[in-house]
Amino acid sequence: MASTSEVGHAKNVANFQDLIEFISAYGANYNPSKNTLKLPQIIAQKAEAENNLAEVITKNTDYNNKVNLRVDAFSDVRALATRLIAALQTTDASKETIADAKTFNNKIQGKGSSTQKPPLNPNDPPPKTISTSQQSYDQIIQHLAGLKAVLEAEVSYTPNETDLQIATIDAKIEDLTQKNTAVAQTYTAVSNSRIIRNKNLYTNENSIYEIAKEIKLYIKALFGSTSPEFAQVKGIKIVKPNL
Repeated sequence: MASTSEVGHAKNVANFQDLIEFISAYGANYNPSKNTLKLPQIIAQKAEAENNLAEVITKNTDYNNKVNLRVDAFSDVRALATRLIAALQTTDASKETIADAKTFNNKIQGKGSSTQKPPLNPNDPPPKTISTSQQSYDQIIQHLAGLKAVLEAEVSYTPNETDLQIATIDAKIEDLTQKNTAVAQTYTAVSNSRIIRNKNLYTNENSIYEIAKEIKLYIKALFGSTSPEFAQVKGIKIVKPNL
């Protein structure tokens, strides 16, 4: 489902198309001297805007898919850490070693530290900036690596269970790191595509937002402020959002 903001951008492009339809109907009467207001340029600009919208949707979908994969990969980390502590407690490890391991586990669980539990809602739209949730995922990876280091240093930690062994923990950390990095990369891609879209729709000197205003002014000058032609277009809105 498209977000409310994406629907708003699409509505603006649709409204720009409405302007094009009226302009096309005016035929040879619509003949502005300014190049950016000429019909071929306006049609090309609308096509570019549609491409911009499609690019954002594609990259946003990729971002959400990568978030889904990350959520799945991290879903068992806290339970795994608890099991690792229990396994360590069945070895000859000293109280100090167990205490060190528990410190990392507490951080993974989000107890007594600034580490926030990452949200598990992959359907949220990409944030405008890298969120604290991204940092929280980074920290969980670091804490799991710290826990693994404690286990690896304990010579009596030699579990028979494959999923509790050091090699398996190493593979888990690598997988978490890859999936976390993929989220950051796809966030960058969708963020950059939004910047391009916003420039072409709203903030460039010749954006759709600005060109639509000039088109209306030209039609007002061409036919008059009380003309039925100007009445056709003056209510067509291109709404500039808070960017």
